[in-house]
Amino acid sequence: MSCVTRFILTDAQRANFKRPLGELVTGTPEECNGALKDAIAREKPKLVVLVGDTVSRNSVQFGIMPDVIIIDNKEKRREAVQFAYSGRHSFKATNPAGTIDTNAWKIVDEAVRKGNSLVLVEGEEDLLALAAIISSPTGSLIVYGQPDQGIVLVRVSEEKKREIEEVIAEMERED
Repeated sequence: MSCVTRFILTDAQRANFKRPLGELVTGTPEECNGALKDAIAREKPKLVVLVGDTVSRNSVQFGIMPDVIIIDNKEKRREAVQFAYSGRHSFKATNPAGTIDTNAWKIVDEAVRKGNSLVLVEGEEDLLALAAIISSPTGSLIVYGQPDQGIVLVRVSEEKKREIEEVIAEMERED
């Protein structure tokens, strides 16, 4: 990551990202967040990181208090419905669509280390879920939305981190 400024999703990888990286929970926002709340109570994850405006808004409104929220104020490429959440630490990052900008990754890493953080992304936050998985300690839970289906719960393990590192290794690089 040292001299790379950006990782870019390849066309071949794009189709793979339609498949969930973890457990897909389908249903209404209430059903999905009920399942998320149950998973948090049962597993007691080290950190809970929410990636995406819809999943973050619904979870916070459902009473789930994450350690980190990563949003871009867009839902399905339209202006997102605003919601009240203020982390003690607030960060701004730039991350173009279909990429992982290394500066944005560093900001996600810092937000994860500090906890109680909000990362507001100019561009697109989707692929920063990968950075969150690698940056979070094992035993954490990364949650992102699966459009028109529900939410995805990614349990961070050494195996999951290796899987994500392999995906990133296959991405194109911009120096």
